[in-house]
Amino acid sequence: METHVAVIGTVFVDCKGFAKQSYYPLSRNLGQVQFVHGGVGRNVAETLAHLGVPVSLVSTCDASGIGDEVVQRLKANQVGITHLRQVDKDGMGMWLVILDEKGELAGSISHMPDVGHLAKVIEEKGDEIVSSCSHLALELDLNGEISEQVLALAHKHNKPVFGIPGNLDVILSHPHLVHQLECFICNHHEAARIWDTDLSSASSEEILAQMKAFVDASTLRSMVITLGEKGCIYYDSKTDSFGHQPVFPVRMVDSTGAGDAFFSGTVSALVRGFKLPVAVLCGTKVAGWTIESPESTCPELKEKVRSDAFFQAMREK
Repeated sequence: METHVAVIGTVFVDCKGFAKQSYYPLSRNLGQVQFVHGGVGRNVAETLAHLGVPVSLVSTCDASGIGDEVVQRLKANQVGITHLRQVDKDGMGMWLVILDEKGELAGSISHMPDVGHLAKVIEEKGDEIVSSCSHLALELDLNGEISEQVLALAHKHNKPVFGIPGNLDVILSHPHLVHQLECFICNHHEAARIWDTDLSSASSEEILAQMKAFVDASTLRSMVITLGEKGCIYYDSKTDSFGHQPVFPVRMVDSTGAGDAFFSGTVSALVRGFKLPVAVLCGTKVAGWTIESPESTCPELKEKVRSDAFFQAMREK
């Protein structure tokens, strides 16, 4: 089967405020306010498409002017939308976010979509969706029912699943879900909550050792933990490859899409058959380019990939 990734996750519209100078929470702050398309599932699908991976988004959005804009942008970026269902209300979320003068998250409020709409899509079309794709990228914290059903269908059709967390509500109450994945990618704050431990003073080597023990004690094949400005650590139990990948110097504009971008870059390499050390390097580059963009995805990603020697070498293999 030819490569085609089905991304199952949410659509959001983000209202982002960028502070022009030092941000003071109890005062008025001058800056810029922008509306951008977001959501973990939407971000991942669009970034995979920019990276040349055939992809479709399984999600819902509103049957409104803004929802129509989301659909049209996905179509323009060659994301399949056959199973993107528009509904009257709460098909997509809203995220109000404030970024300080350094581009770091200073505060946010989320209005979550009603994932019951997506549950209906999976119930009605899940077998068709899973059987027709080569790989799945799953936002695990939609709800337990959706994740359980998708993973059961993936097992039935022998399709690898790459998992990305949301707010951890589902993962913490259904920890076995992670063990069914081909690869689980999260940050060190999320890993600390999953392991119910304090990693604030742990070195990358100590976190790596704990990650290896966690993976080896489960049926999870591989795991990656991002460490912010310290890069990421990774472990593949099948090949016994592990290590640390540092970041590259970037000009910080907006860090909010970095995790989705890293996940997308890493998955884009894995679905093409590259090993995990190469994949996390790919993810690191994509995350860095996205951090330099005011949007949740990098609009210039195709051009950056074409001019990058590392990606050129990947295409020649």
